[in-house]
Amino acid sequence: MKKRKYEGETVDVVIVGAGAAGGVLAKELSTAGMRVVVLDAGPLLDPQKDFASDEVSMQRLGWQDTRFVDGADPLDMGHNNSGRGVGGGTVHFTGVFLRFHETDFRARSIDGVADDWPIGYSDLAPYYDKVEKEIAVSGPKYFPWGSFHGPYPYPERDPLSPNAHLFQKGCEELGIQTAVTPLAILSAPFDNRPPCINRGFCNQGCMPNAKFSTLIVHIPKAVQAGAELLPDCMVTQIMMGPDGKASGVTFVHDGQTYEQRARIVIVSAYVVETPRLLLNSANTLFPEGLANSSGWVGKGFMTHSSHDVYAKFPEEVRLYKGTPVLATTQDFYSTAPERNFVRGYTLHAHGARPVGFATGLSKSAKQPLWGSSLRNKMLDYNYYGRITMVGEVLPDPNNRISLTDEMDEYGVPRAKVTFSYGANDQKVISHAVEQMKAILTAAGGQPDFVVPDTAHLMGGCRMGDDPSASVVNSYGQTHDIPNLFICDASIFVTSGAGNPTNTVMALAMRTADYIKEKAARMEL
Repeated sequence: MKKRKYEGETVDVVIVGAGAAGGVLAKELSTAGMRVVVLDAGPLLDPQKDFASDEVSMQRLGWQDTRFVDGADPLDMGHNNSGRGVGGGTVHFTGVFLRFHETDFRARSIDGVADDWPIGYSDLAPYYDKVEKEIAVSGPKYFPWGSFHGPYPYPERDPLSPNAHLFQKGCEELGIQTAVTPLAILSAPFDNRPPCINRGFCNQGCMPNAKFSTLIVHIPKAVQAGAELLPDCMVTQIMMGPDGKASGVTFVHDGQTYEQRARIVIVSAYVVETPRLLLNSANTLFPEGLANSSGWVGKGFMTHSSHDVYAKFPEEVRLYKGTPVLATTQDFYSTAPERNFVRGYTLHAHGARPVGFATGLSKSAKQPLWGSSLRNKMLDYNYYGRITMVGEVLPDPNNRISLTDEMDEYGVPRAKVTFSYGANDQKVISHAVEQMKAILTAAGGQPDFVVPDTAHLMGGCRMGDDPSASVVNSYGQTHDIPNLFICDASIFVTSGAGNPTNTVMALAMRTADYIKEKAARMEL
């Protein structure tokens, strides 16, 4: 490793992971004058040189390392739910940028399920505002659902794709409200970045930089403010001092092991790698893993149910056209007394590239297609429309991240991801699938395939006021180790029924303010 800026020094903060949360924290803390080192297991990429309009090659933007899966409904792991590299999942997400609703923070109080968060919507509202303004979220003048109704900093995206228009048409026929989706994708120039040109390869990395990612927004500003970025550095352990505080991390780069000492350690490695690192850092003082006196590290993790329904239309739809998600409804987001389940889901008109379409058909719930049947069906690709769901999954302590006996190339036990849907989760999925079929039918299509899928991982290090039943407080500060913070989607208490990136970043902004205040008072 070449000579480093902070080599051999004890810095103020070391951050593990440069994704949605880690990027925000790096920028906020470094611009406040703190000495920050950011480590990421993956590479630092250049969008203009390293991204391509190629579904297969850009799978490398996801975490492809082996993970064991278990449970009644084992998850597909990889590009669909984890990023790898500077920018993390923000590099290859669709850009959907929704806020959680007030009801998401009070599931126990309102519906008698899960647990309440120790914070409410009002605690995050100013941070939602700040994040959306900082990256110029494009959205409608009026958003009908939740606590925030607009307007967004930049106008909604236009024109819409044919798939989005069909979705709106079907919803209108059924009396379902729709809105143009709020997106972290520019509708006009901003901060030396161009507006979207509807290239449509958001999941493969945005070459023009119209789509936000921490790779192109927060990390460069952090580095400019003095932060040191170390890509291709796999953190293997959190070091502890004799005083019971975290003292830094060890990491591997090009086969060599290094140390980075810090006064504050923040883990923002996402929902699988964060518990994995905490559990692998067990020592005599913390034999069950760091910050795990409650036993909740790795437990209660959630995904979103994300089933797709494809329908064939008499006219061409061309699912590859435009930004993937351009129209949305949250009419089914909250509990309704006439339904046989609590909580709910969001529906998106969602485009699909050809490889993604073929992969989906090969996993169809009714009749998976292979060989000549799949090739023949692909000839009709241009005539298919698609709707996807973001369904709330309730936390279950049996859904967990744990360690296996098999080691990876860094000497770290591989993770096992155990997941099963609960009865309520299955009812949410069934209702959403029927609604998606009805919308596509009302738009003139013939529903043909239902593809089971999941997206967005959350939980596993949940926040709470009770140290015996949670891992961190509302600021991500671990109950057991005052200078060890966790800040990513693993601290979620519930999953909500909307895309989580906006909430992850708002939480990171809030945690950064807390750290700056505590550090100024010499309380960390």
